[in-house]
Amino acid sequence: RNGRDLGHYVHIDALYQAYFNALLILLGIGGKEDSGNPYGKASIGRMKAFATFDGPHILSLLTEVATKALKAVWYQKWYVHRRLRPEAYAGLVEYNNLNLHSAITSSAVINAIQARTGGSRLLPMAFPEGSPTHPAYGAGHATVAGACVTILKAWFDENIPMLSPQVPNAEGTELVTYTGPGATEMTVGGELNKLAANIAIGRNFAGVHWFTDYSESLRLGERVATILLMKQSRDYFEKFEFTYTNFDGKRVKISNGSINVMGDNKLEAFYQLHGNLFVIDGDYYKL
Repeated sequence: RNGRDLGHYVHIDALYQAYFNALLILLGIGGKEDSGNPYGKASIGRMKAFATFDGPHILSLLTEVATKALKAVWYQKWYVHRRLRPEAYAGLVEYNNLNLHSAITSSAVINAIQARTGGSRLLPMAFPEGSPTHPAYGAGHATVAGACVTILKAWFDENIPMLSPQVPNAEGTELVTYTGPGATEMTVGGELNKLAANIAIGRNFAGVHWFTDYSESLRLGERVATILLMKQSRDYFEKFEFTYTNFDGKRVKISNGSINVMGDNKLEAFYQLHGNLFVIDGDYYKL
């Protein structure tokens, strides 16, 4: 319903809860698989999809990529960035006598915060216990969001329209049909991107992350998911092609160990490199 509600949701949710729900909804309404699925709803000769390219496959992929994404972001948190949380940085601004950068001391946001708090430069927090005690970047929620949504976009047809979208009413007591801007243009891909953004930004609303914790961690998760799809794709007997649109609007195609990122040769080379590193899991952590 609003940022406060969203901040509360991401305070109590399980690791991949939102994307598991999305997957169950898509499976329940007969969400159409990507055109690269070799089975679709049919069989190939006497073969039928099950362990690969059917429900058990996508259900296990979603949980697997969530685990790898979390390990990757924890490596970034502790071994690379160790970025202070907004709450902790505000504590430095309020109590530390060391000279602060002029970009902070002259920022209009200082006066805005003090006007809201009665003079304090400490930041408001949605969580009664305050920020988590691990570093801010990368964001665990955002990295898992980017990874899980990438798997879902690769699996399902992103262009399928979302019919009869619903939103909470103003009181948050029931769902009502959405008739606002873009109501007739919503697609599976667009709603999955929105889901990833909402979960990640919800942690920003709560006051525990910076904006770039959200925006860059989504892409970290996307890379983990893409490398997972590339590596596993070499083991499939069937000929297939996973396709999805990444968070920068580029089309990505994965087929039996090969990858093509349309319009981004640098990113394609990155995936080709990491897709050929057969170190068990280690390369996921250091992205």
